[in-house]
Amino acid sequence: MTSQKLLYEGKAKKVFETDVPGVVIVEFKDDATAFNGEKKGQIADKGVANAAISTKLFRLLEAQGIATHFREQLDARHLAVDLLHMIPLEVVVRNRVAGSLEKRTGLKEGTILPKAVIELYFKNDQLGDPLLNDDHIEVLQLATPELLQQLRSTATKINQILQQFFGQRQLILVDFKLEFGLKGDKLVLGDEISPDTCRLWDEQTLKKLDKDRFRRDLGGVEEAYHEVLERVLS
Repeated sequence: MTSQKLLYEGKAKKVFETDVPGVVIVEFKDDATAFNGEKKGQIADKGVANAAISTKLFRLLEAQGIATHFREQLDARHLAVDLLHMIPLEVVVRNRVAGSLEKRTGLKEGTILPKAVIELYFKNDQLGDPLLNDDHIEVLQLATPELLQQLRSTATKINQILQQFFGQRQLILVDFKLEFGLKGDKLVLGDEISPDTCRLWDEQTLKKLDKDRFRRDLGGVEEAYHEVLERVLS
């Protein structure tokens, strides 16, 4: 498999065409952004950590019956994945209060939610990725009611699997973002699962071990990513 022309470059990844139909190569970058790109920087070897963490978690989910776009890890920064028709919705699963949920509800950061809250955001940089309800999604024709139900049920199952996995490694899965696409008619998990897309806290100290350390200038960003990597691979 050879990497050919660049198809897309985002904030954290590049996607390249390959000589295998329906397969692309994803390169994980060290670039870091926050607040819809308003804050920018770099985190040393973030791409290496995120590629390895995503590989481990995609394999975990596949073993539990969740279809993902993952095929293989090619080297430290590159994954071969299936090319999907991406659904323009970010699916956010929240187990504890943090980030925008704290601002919107007034609940204290860290409050344990009585049930997982699933939110849907329109993946649109120009609009700032706004939070949508089902009526908005129907009007914008972003997904059918049947697909929305499938997104929610799949996200719920992923949450159960990941909470157990991280809990065994003394990590609290506070919340996380998922992106899905279609391969034909099949719903498939895409993007990545990493400290870029998850809030992860140490179970004992509640120390933040994710991109919030970059967002909030907490320091120790590289160390946090590599601590998560070590625990995930343990």
